[in-house]
Amino acid sequence: MNQHFDAVVIGAGQAGPPLAERLGKAGQRVAVIERKLVGGTCVNTGCIPTKAMVASAYVAHMTQRAHEYGVRQAEDSHVDMQGVWERTQGISGKARNGVEHWLRNMPQVTLLKGHARFESATTLRVGDTLIEAKSFFINVSGRAAAAEISGIDSVPFLTHADMLELRDLPEHLLIVGGSYIGLEFGQMFRRFGSRVTIIERASRLLPHEDEDTSAAVLALLQNEGITVHLGAECIALEGTAGAVRVKAQGNQICENAVGTHLLLAMGRRPNTDDLGLDKAGVVVDARGYIQVDEHCRSNVPGIWAMGDCNGRGAFTHTAYNDFEIVASDVLDQGQRRISDRSPAYSLFTDPPLARVGMTEQEARQSGREVLVGVRPMSRVGRAVERGETIGFMKVIVDGATQALLGAAIFGVNGDEAIHCLLDVMYAKVPYTVVSHAVHIHPTVAELLPTALQSLHAV
Repeated sequence: MNQHFDAVVIGAGQAGPPLAERLGKAGQRVAVIERKLVGGTCVNTGCIPTKAMVASAYVAHMTQRAHEYGVRQAEDSHVDMQGVWERTQGISGKARNGVEHWLRNMPQVTLLKGHARFESATTLRVGDTLIEAKSFFINVSGRAAAAEISGIDSVPFLTHADMLELRDLPEHLLIVGGSYIGLEFGQMFRRFGSRVTIIERASRLLPHEDEDTSAAVLALLQNEGITVHLGAECIALEGTAGAVRVKAQGNQICENAVGTHLLLAMGRRPNTDDLGLDKAGVVVDARGYIQVDEHCRSNVPGIWAMGDCNGRGAFTHTAYNDFEIVASDVLDQGQRRISDRSPAYSLFTDPPLARVGMTEQEARQSGREVLVGVRPMSRVGRAVERGETIGFMKVIVDGATQALLGAAIFGVNGDEAIHCLLDVMYAKVPYTVVSHAVHIHPTVAELLPTALQSLHAV
């Protein structure tokens, strides 16, 4: 059986459905092929369910702090993991169903379920169906990277997706990897009531951030009762279900910890190894990422790659921007490029760490005249009123051009407030646009002008 389409979108993640809609509205016949769950990582095992669990953990934490606010705590308060799971799955399921309903009702768009594999640069097969098209847009996701560790084939472990399925609270959760995944799950399960031990091979957490940021995040976790072993490269796993031990080179102390559960949070890899990309002539790098240019085009004319699989951004927001870049390239003859976007991301611990642009270290290494302004969250009226004064905000400016180079806000609502700075960076206007602005009181963002007014050379 053969089918013909103008365009085929492989994967129904963040970038795929909106692109299919744009192409369909432009008069093209489009097939969207999804081998598993519509919505991709974000909807099913990423942002939406994990942040739903973070919200449950926040409520559990604030319940324990209720007396600080003059609120009598219920004596029988406890975390119901079954209830947490049901809430999380309900939110994720509603989002997934919404995306699928959207896709099935798009004009000119056909949703096909199955695993797509290229047979040439212009054909692919889904089951018994051979599909021909003029254009292909790859939007496949990623999965937890397989670690080459002794014992990994015999010792039970969990991935981030498995963590979302837990209905019972681990007594002692060991986490190998101080990544964003490891830190977010570590904090939330500590707040649910588990003992938590994080094992990280680097000498500090978040080694790509400035040292003061790494130290602040470490202090947060330790103050909540999480044990963190740094400089510990996992070399072997031992034990059985309910009693797992991690052997680590460089930090023998962590071997004394025996966990009931083990989460491996050691990175991700793209789902490109079973797409038949070699038959289409598409070039991938050593890690499996599809090599693309500034417009998300692969080396093969007529084949684009968006989102997790192109290695140009591992976030939902960068995947959506990939869609915008591709739509501009294909439909509008536009000039939008990957290099136009400023780095921006957040670690969703509580409080969150929001980051845009350069770190202080990167700015100094660039040879610029660097100015830095720092203010503690304890100076933010909104944070004081809420009783959430952990953290700080830091802004980095080019003293010669007055351009904002980057910022970090580690504190309550920092993931929202930082967009004041991000938008100024995109506008390419001086930092004084923010430092002279009158912000609403009481908010977290109102301290940004003060931070910028305190710039000093480093």
